Amino acid sequence: MTVETKLRELRARLLEIRDLGWAAAVLSWDQATYMPAAGAPGRARQLALLGRLEHERMTDPGLGRLLDVLAPYANEHDNDNARLIAVARRDFDKAIKVPASYVERANALGSASYSAWRQARPSNDFASMRPYLEKSLELTREYVEFFAPYQHMADPLIDDVDEGLTSAAIRALFDELRRELVPLVTAIANQAPADDRCLHGTFAERAQLEFGLKVATDFGYDLKHGRLDTSPHPFCTKFSDADIRITTRTYANDLSQGLFSTLHETGHALYEQGIAPELAGTPLGRGTSMAVHESQSRLWENVVGRSRNFWQHYYPKLQQEFPEQLEHTSRESFYRAINKVERSLIRTDADEVTYNLHIILRFDLELELLEGKLAVKELPEAWRERYERDLAITPPDDRDGCLQDVHWYSGGIGGAFHSYAIGNILAAQFYAAALRAHPDIPDEIGAGKFTTLRQWLTENLYRHGRRFKPAEIVARATGEPMTIKPYMAYLRSKYGELYRL
Repeated sequence: MTVETKLRELRARLLEIRDLGWAAAVLSWDQATYMPAAGAPGRARQLALLGRLEHERMTDPGLGRLLDVLAPYANEHDNDNARLIAVARRDFDKAIKVPASYVERANALGSASYSAWRQARPSNDFASMRPYLEKSLELTREYVEFFAPYQHMADPLIDDVDEGLTSAAIRALFDELRRELVPLVTAIANQAPADDRCLHGTFAERAQLEFGLKVATDFGYDLKHGRLDTSPHPFCTKFSDADIRITTRTYANDLSQGLFSTLHETGHALYEQGIAPELAGTPLGRGTSMAVHESQSRLWENVVGRSRNFWQHYYPKLQQEFPEQLEHTSRESFYRAINKVERSLIRTDADEVTYNLHIILRFDLELELLEGKLAVKELPEAWRERYERDLAITPPDDRDGCLQDVHWYSGGIGGAFHSYAIGNILAAQFYAAALRAHPDIPDEIGAGKFTTLRQWLTENLYRHGRRFKPAEIVARATGEPMTIKPYMAYLRSKYGELYRL
């Protein structure tokens, strides 16, 4: 058999694995959007089955033998086939450490726990979720042991989503970030808060969805290859290389929720829709890491969507959509309202300045859970104590406390939250690099034009998929390793002007 024949076989095997994962994504999307509550047990069983089948194909000895034969071709420089072989080898070597029976159990628990969480959070019922969370913690520790030895229990979880990162590196980064953020938060907290009453009226859901979708398509989201729906927790999902969907959530009394959730998920979708077609159906055909992915959601949601230039173009259109609610609110007042900084309870509602404190808190708590320093039954009280210490506020209940995030209740514990904070850091770093290349981008945003920015991101980030490791893509796109300097400069410039610091 020729090398080309073996590569075709490799691609065929990998596409089948991808299709099984995408089939599971369809079921998960339906579970989060339209599935009736009574369908939960069947859905847990179905997702467990698909997870097991995908894992069995991922760990097929025949795939391992094929990769062995192709191994000599994995070291060719800047060659897509070489990179495909190397990435497939990494994924295979990790997958064979995990038994298929474990994958089936973990998928079943994640689906069942998610369905239970959808009922428990509105009911403020942590007690009903405690058994699920304890089992999830048990399964997470079991998973970590498949990758022993390790420096820290969280490292295998982090490496799954952000290759090359470790808990030690994240702790050092977060220590530096906390030192920079806390004085800034304190300085702003001493100022009079912005008046955001204009965001809290009565806003029709359909109008909110239509406005957000219009902005998403202006950004470049292609509705021939995607759609928008609603779910309790917004997300972006992928059913194939030509079907990338987003969900959002709206509140009739809060205009900002639906809009910025839509823009956030649009950032994820733009990344996936921008990947080079030649990478389709392979492990290279998705974002290089969770943190880099989050950088795009935060860039389009915040750096673009909460900028003064953006609203120069879109605020008159928003006023036309909601004339009674916004006719007496100036553009500047609206801009200040959507950038209000205050210590708050809910991570997804948090402003740009305080947001990362929410993430650091969660990262610390999940490390304590993994290390056994914190028991699941102690989580609600530990959550309240950390919010009092770090943000000077106290959650009134578990619904707005430790039940608020779906992450721990739909999968393992650890390896996710850190990516949100790093995404904020990288968003500013990527945007600063784009501005160096194209200084007119802010003016174009002010005219409702996003082609230059999107094309720069596509050329330097999106199209590459997993061709390059996360650290490599950051260095290639920005000319330097990841650093908090552009992020802190962005925050100090924007919020220093808003709060006259």
